[in-house]
Amino acid sequence: MNTSFSFSGIPKFEFGTKKIDLLPSLAKKIQRRLFRLPSSHEATPRQDDGQVGDNLLLITGGSSFKKSGKLDNLLSELKNHGINTFTDQVNSEPSPEIIDTIVRDHRDDNICLVCAIGGGSVIDAGKAVAAMLTELGSVKDFLEDVGSKTPSGSTLPFIAVPTTSGTGSEATKNTVVSEIGKNGFKKSLRHDNYIPNLVILDPELTLSCPPSITAASGLDALSQLIESYVSTKSTPLTDTLAIDGIKRIFKSLIPVSTNKHDDVMLRAEMSYAAFLSGITLAHAGLGTVHGLASPLGATVKAPHGVICGKLLPPWCKATITALRKNDAPTLHLNKFEDIAKILLPGENNHDILLDNLINTLYAWDDKLSLPRLSAYGLTKELLLSIASKGGNKNNPTPLSEDTRRKILLEVL
Repeated sequence: MNTSFSFSGIPKFEFGTKKIDLLPSLAKKIQRRLFRLPSSHEATPRQDDGQVGDNLLLITGGSSFKKSGKLDNLLSELKNHGINTFTDQVNSEPSPEIIDTIVRDHRDDNICLVCAIGGGSVIDAGKAVAAMLTELGSVKDFLEDVGSKTPSGSTLPFIAVPTTSGTGSEATKNTVVSEIGKNGFKKSLRHDNYIPNLVILDPELTLSCPPSITAASGLDALSQLIESYVSTKSTPLTDTLAIDGIKRIFKSLIPVSTNKHDDVMLRAEMSYAAFLSGITLAHAGLGTVHGLASPLGATVKAPHGVICGKLLPPWCKATITALRKNDAPTLHLNKFEDIAKILLPGENNHDILLDNLINTLYAWDDKLSLPRLSAYGLTKELLLSIASKGGNKNNPTPLSEDTRRKILLEVL
């Protein structure tokens, strides 16, 4: 057990059905404590001059939120609360170009609050826009291992409203920005101040999420929870949160992705579990699934949830196989058994437990029918470089480059 650790803050959050109705009044309360947007000649925000700012930038995803009628209702209620709203849209994983364009388009709109309603990509985009509206230059200048500038930590207040149950971005201090291609990257814009000021977790907002996205998002959250639970950086606190989230996803993922997609109670389990996955990944780190997902996502245009969902079963098998080579049980092998006992309560045979966990993840992959990664342009020729770039950071045991290549071949 890691007996020396630290734990930073988590955002204030409202959880439950109909909580989206609180957004206008909560946004108004936040606005009373805001900074004014800096002019184009200032690098940091200036204190409010006594006038309460009233301009909100609302960033949404595709068309589902609008088609549901909730967007028009929300805009009307924001207006009734005296909030002038500008809108923008993000339809893919955020790139430097997308972030820079939104910032440029709204630089002179005196925005004092940013709200993002959508999936993980939308939340990431909103977080980056809120920060970059107070900085000078391209977001690319501030990305880890890409740019030469360090984020100042200045940001506009930010509200996150997820409509999928996956990335947990609503609970973290970083935002992932991608540039896809031969020399592509997936890198973070990161600062403690980027944790959202408010998160609204309303499971009803996930009801319009199609089964394929529900499945991919849920497997992303599950991979984050499992990776953080067995991480070499895990702590008693993250373990408690992670195992609770794993239990909730084991209970709800298959039903909401198949025959019970309208079950709000199961959707609530998924929303809460995804939020927990954001907290645990931020404090315990992730393993080789996400170590491979990063260069994969920078090379081919495949949804992050699909990548993680496909990698999860072979990673689990490879990691458990490597741990089993030790003569005596290890802490991390025992932690995989903890996870397996959720599926087979009362079973004490180590081999039966671990084999059932591996087989269950493969069975779920078949049942949920996520596309193979070749559907997105992954080829055998690309595997060599991706396997060499993929890391083992925080993984319970290092997986060799050859093993990582075999994992990738399995999901091709």
